[in-house]
Amino acid sequence: MTASWPCYLETYERGLLDRKAARALEWLADCTACPRLCHVNRLKGESKGAVCRTGRYAVVASYFPHLGEEDCLRGTRGSGTIFFGWCNLRCVFCQNFELSQQRSGSEATARELAAMMLELQARGCHNVNLVTPEHVVPQILEAMPLAVSGGLRLPVVYNTSAYDSLESLALMDGVVDIYMPDFKFWDPEVARRYVKARDYPERAREAIREMHRQVGDLVMDDRGLARRGVLVRHLVMPHGLAGTREIARFLAREISPATYVNIMAQYFPAWKAEQYPEIARPTRPDEWREAVAIARQEGLTRFDHRRPESLLFEQ
Repeated sequence: MTASWPCYLETYERGLLDRKAARALEWLADCTACPRLCHVNRLKGESKGAVCRTGRYAVVASYFPHLGEEDCLRGTRGSGTIFFGWCNLRCVFCQNFELSQQRSGSEATARELAAMMLELQARGCHNVNLVTPEHVVPQILEAMPLAVSGGLRLPVVYNTSAYDSLESLALMDGVVDIYMPDFKFWDPEVARRYVKARDYPERAREAIREMHRQVGDLVMDDRGLARRGVLVRHLVMPHGLAGTREIARFLAREISPATYVNIMAQYFPAWKAEQYPEIARPTRPDEWREAVAIARQEGLTRFDHRRPESLLFEQ
């Protein structure tokens, strides 16, 4: 645990937030902000040729107190989510495809993004939850000094697909208290087919190792709210395609058996999933139960406790 909390307060006081922002913005001139390494001059507003289709400014689709996140994030007043538009993955089953694959929202300057954070704090949210931030780390860092000088005191949640570069994560060290990565797929060929990134599993392993190095296992306060640490989400796919056993083994043996994991049952075929017959149906309750059992067998001990809604309809 760092001396200050949220951790960005110390980073700000030491004058490092501005330095981090300046360094990250330099990347945009020849963009290497994520593993795609598109080398597009986003600093001049160019987005053609960038997988994320994002230019100089982040696109924000929406921001609001979210009551549908994990209990340790939403609490009683909600998690202050900021949904960024576009994405650096191409998940064929994306349930938020209007945001990630189609333009939804408007560009936000650093000052506007900082104002959103402060508004969420004023509305009583327990944290600022940055959703799909992988491709807009420079823009987030540019906004952070403005938000902190304006009075931001909420912990930052980095809510990511885990397709992050180690360089970006290094700049978020001392800025983020709570990392919430997905771990979608273990097998590179499966990842190539469904998220259009064969290197996704390797990049996810690297990213989660770095996240855990920075903040450790998830720690909660006396209200049950996440204070600092890593929370991993894993979506159970039909036919076990996600590779739950291998992912659970990796987390238990190479990260920590106390890694807090949300094994999610809410998969349903969205976006282009109907074009892939093997994933053109929802996850079944028995597949979710098997995934949880596998995770326990592999040594994981901490799970989000909510019962999936799909199981409520089982006779």
